[in-house]
Amino acid sequence: MEEDDKQFCWTTKLDWLNILSKLNLETISQIPELKKDRAIKRITKFYGIEDLMEFEPSYLDKLVVNELKELMKKELILNVKKQERMEKELRNKIIPMKKGGIIRIDPRDFKDLKDFEGDPEKMLKYFYKKFLGGDDDDKDDDKDKYKEDNTGYYI
Repeated sequence: MEEDDKQFCWTTKLDWLNILSKLNLETISQIPELKKDRAIKRITKFYGIEDLMEFEPSYLDKLVVNELKELMKKELILNVKKQERMEKELRNKIIPMKKGGIIRIDPRDFKDLKDFEGDPEKMLKYFYKKFLGGDDDDKDDDKDKYKEDNTGYYI
């Protein structure tokens, strides 16, 4: 067998979903192909193909995770910071609403109040959209991706 074929044999034991979860990533596309190839080549060079063929798949996953952590330090740090920023934004926007907390309002948000013509529903929809980033209206049934019978309740 060629060396590439032997290398392919031990890499088939890898559980990429497990590797992604250990790296706190969501998709395999977050790992650049170049870094995947480099990690596999480094591990192959260090341990040898014959030894790698004998290792348990969980141990191989750990080896790949450790090598990718070393190669992707910058990307992983950026990913962690991004997740922390998203959690902080979510905490600042949603959790105060659930606990009856204070919502920070910028006076510039009131510049569009004259457009509501005194309609409280329009004002609530505007503020809901402004502060929570959503739309108060439920999705229209006509725009649903799936057609369902929404005419009654079924037990």
